[in-house]
Amino acid sequence: MDALISISEHGAKDVMIPLGAGVQLIADIHANSGAVVDIGSRVQAEKTREEAVQILKNRNEEIISIIEKIKIDYDELDKQIVTLATEFNEKVEHIKQESEDTAPTEAKNNLEPKRKSRRRKRGTELTLDD
Repeated sequence: MDALISISEHGAKDVMIPLGAGVQLIADIHANSGAVVDIGSRVQAEKTREEAVQILKNRNEEIISIIEKIKIDYDELDKQIVTLATEFNEKVEHIKQESEDTAPTEAKNNLEPKRKSRRRKRGTELTLDD
């Protein structure tokens, strides 16, 4: 946008136009030369420099509004995460307290003899051939 604005109404001579990868092209810009702008879906159209600047300004405004919306959404999600984390911690604490209250009962149950599990009869175990 700044590059388009900096071009004089009368054009410019020996302007360096970046092509990418550190390569620049030296060119003369005529007074009535426009700019080629991508207008969507890889369709490009020649516009006046003023129109190109306006298109770029509109795109910048759209990007800024999207960034602001993302920030608002992020803040809302952050609040929800904090709320859920707090709720989770409270429930874990509640479960710990319940388990501590039931621990003496479980200790009595552990003192009772446990039944031995029955062994399989001979020949019922699986072998490598199975």
